[in-house]
Amino acid sequence: MATPTAPNRPRSSAAEIPLLTDRAYERIKHDVITCVLAPGAEVSEPQLCLNYRLGKAPVRMALIRLAHDGLVRAIPRRGYRITPVTLKDIQDIFELRLMLEPAAARMAAGKIDGKQARALDEASRTGYQSGDAQSIGRFLEMNKDFHVAIADTTGNLRLAAMIAQLHDQMTRLLHLGLGLRNRSAEMQSEHRALIKALLRGNGDSAERIAREQIEAARAMVLSAVMTSSSVLNLALGGEPH
Repeated sequence: MATPTAPNRPRSSAAEIPLLTDRAYERIKHDVITCVLAPGAEVSEPQLCLNYRLGKAPVRMALIRLAHDGLVRAIPRRGYRITPVTLKDIQDIFELRLMLEPAAARMAAGKIDGKQARALDEASRTGYQSGDAQSIGRFLEMNKDFHVAIADTTGNLRLAAMIAQLHDQMTRLLHLGLGLRNRSAEMQSEHRALIKALLRGNGDSAERIAREQIEAARAMVLSAVMTSSSVLNLALGGEPH
C-alpha cells in the first residue's frame, strides 16, 4: 500500500518571505514574552512551522531575529531553547532601566507638547486585574508604549529602541509574577506625576520620579517571584543538561 503523502504546503514567493518573516517573528515573540512558550522550553523549526502554519524560511529567519533579541538560544543539532529567566536577569534588566530611563526622562523634560502629554496620559490610564493574563498583557503593552514614547521625545532613536527592547524582556518577568498583586493604581499615579514634571520642563523631578518608579517595580517583581513557589520554579530553573 502506498504511503499517504502530506498535503503540499503552498510555497512562498521571494517577495512574500519578508512579510511572512515579520508575521512569524511577531507571533513567536508574543508567545515568548507572554510565557505561552515557557522559559527554558525547547522548540524546533518543524514544530513552530506546524504550530504557526508558516513555512521553514520565515520561521528560521524569525528565530535568528529572536536570538539577536536574546529571547531564544540556538542548540546545535537540536533546535532552540526559550531563554530562561534568572534572578541575575531581573537585576540586569532593572540596572539597565535605571541607567537609561531616568536619563531619557531628564532629556524629554520640556520637549513634550499638549498632544503628546494627552497620549501619555491615555497610555497611563490602563489598569489590570490580578490573575487575568489578557488584562495584564494589555496593561504591559500600554506601559511599554508610555516609556518608549518618552524616549522617542528625546530624538535619540537608539535610546528609544534600547528601552523598547528592555521592556520586551521585562514583560516576561511581569507575566511570571505580577498576577500576584495589583499595583496598577499606584503606577498610574506615578505616571501622572512624571507627565506633570515633563510638561513643566523639570528635568530633576522627571529623572527622580522615573528612578523611583523603576525601583518600586523592581521591588514588586522580586517580591512576586520570591514569594511564589510556582513562579520561582518556572523562572529560576537551571539549564537542562
